[in-house]
Amino acid sequence: MRRHLSITGRVQGVGYRDGFAAQARALDLAGWVRNRTDGSVEAVVEGTPDAMKTITTYARRGPPAARVADVAVGDAPAEPNSEPLAGFVRRATA
Repeated sequence: MRRHLSITGRVQGVGYRDGFAAQARALDLAGWVRNRTDGSVEAVVEGTPDAMKTITTYARRGPPAARVADVAVGDAPAEPNSEPLAGFVRRATA
């Protein structure tokens, strides 16, 4: 199962990406997380349904300093000819 998450609110400069990445690694999820130039955070995560439910719950809460306004969750199909995601990384702002 692979999902795309778009998180809005006060989610930059508050440790959101680090917290999200740590949670994803603890859940053995693969994928990535990055800041967006519009002030949101974006992530693609791949894993079991239970792990996906847990990371989505975390995404809606975030770290203590975050103020999450919304989390949009959608399917993130694999790109043609792409390898399965491996590990979990922070990507540069896009």
